[in-house]
Amino acid sequence: MSRLIVALIVILVVLVGGLFFLAGRETKKEPVRMEKVVPLENLAK
Repeated sequence: MSRLIVALIVILVVLVGGLFFLAGRETKKEPVRMEKVVPLENLAK
């Protein structure tokens, strides 16, 4: 096999492995509670 084909196969295997690694990561975050001041004019409508 030529070096070009071997290099393409290695790059393809690395890319597919990286995709599976990123897909399997746990990225769950807890929601952050934010309090915001609401003017009374907006509530009167």
